[in-house]
Amino acid sequence: MRSFDGRELQRKDLDKLRMYASEIENPFGIPVEFVFLDAGMYGLSSPVLSGEKYFVCGKVAKKPYADVAFGFAFEKLVLYAWSLGIGTTWIGGTMKRSAFEKAAGLKKDFMMPCISPLGYPSGKRSLQETVMRKAIGADSRMAADKLFFEGNFSTPLKGPEKEKTEDLIEMVRWAPSAVNKQPWRILYKDGLYHFYEKKDRGYQNESTGDLQKIDVGIALCHFVMGAEERGLKTEASISDPGVPTSSDMEYIVSVAMKES
Repeated sequence: MRSFDGRELQRKDLDKLRMYASEIENPFGIPVEFVFLDAGMYGLSSPVLSGEKYFVCGKVAKKPYADVAFGFAFEKLVLYAWSLGIGTTWIGGTMKRSAFEKAAGLKKDFMMPCISPLGYPSGKRSLQETVMRKAIGADSRMAADKLFFEGNFSTPLKGPEKEKTEDLIEMVRWAPSAVNKQPWRILYKDGLYHFYEKKDRGYQNESTGDLQKIDVGIALCHFVMGAEERGLKTEASISDPGVPTSSDMEYIVSVAMKES
């Protein structure tokens, strides 16, 4: 959501968001701190938004897997916000970064990869939002056989395993990502779902970390939350299956699922 109706966030909704944010965990055990900011008080805005009154920023220490942990945790907050009727959108570049970092109290050796507005959606999208969504193909996604594989990256996931996880596949397929690149690839092998990053140039820098690793964290969040919704228990581990890949692919994490 990039078009908001201009209303202030209700105190009860903001309190629920703060409480939920304080309890969010991620599979990597890396703390992600959320800072809620009044846009007017700090003079914050983004040229791709209209009617926003509030923002949330996420901060995380610069360390291995921080990007993935950030994506997982921030998406949990985004999904919870929508359950309260609060719209959001991931923003990593179209903002005055220095103003947001100062308002959020960003310290040395920490990064603030992304922010999001928080507000009640407008009844109608602005022309700018409509054009932006069309430009990046925001309402379409890759087919499942381009994202999920079995045994190797030449064989799409199929048969009983695909049927068993079809709802989770859809949840991952529709996860948001920077410029809708969908840079995650999931390989089912030896009873585990192995998550990889398929890299594009221009998405890695010191201020934001690797934005596409953040996207993998978002996809991982959808997969894990979807499994938990089905009553399954998930366990994440670093268990690289050693499958040959192209030079633009990087193994990230593996997930096991079992009945609770």
